[in-house]
Amino acid sequence: MSIINNINKVFDHRIRLGIMSVLMVNEYADFKTLKELLGATDGNLASHTKALEKAEYIKIEKQFIERKPNTRYSTTKLGQAEFKKHINALEKLINKQ
Repeated sequence: MSIINNINKVFDHRIRLGIMSVLMVNEYADFKTLKELLGATDGNLASHTKALEKAEYIKIEKQFIERKPNTRYSTTKLGQAEFKKHINALEKLINKQ
């Protein structure tokens, strides 16, 4: 099987790559945190989180904290596995001599 087969199209945008990178090293992150870390607009971040949720790579939890809406994101087991495969494939591609 070719290395390129493990490169996942779902992660082909820098915002999605950033979302997954943040969530792989944190139990969860809220919308505001992701927006600040990634320098994304509200709409841009919302569309990319929806795409990751549709692929079942992240979970979205909506709640209220002191009467303010709060949306927080975390990876799924599937999302973690697929992201690791994607990163490993990129590393192999980069390091291939």
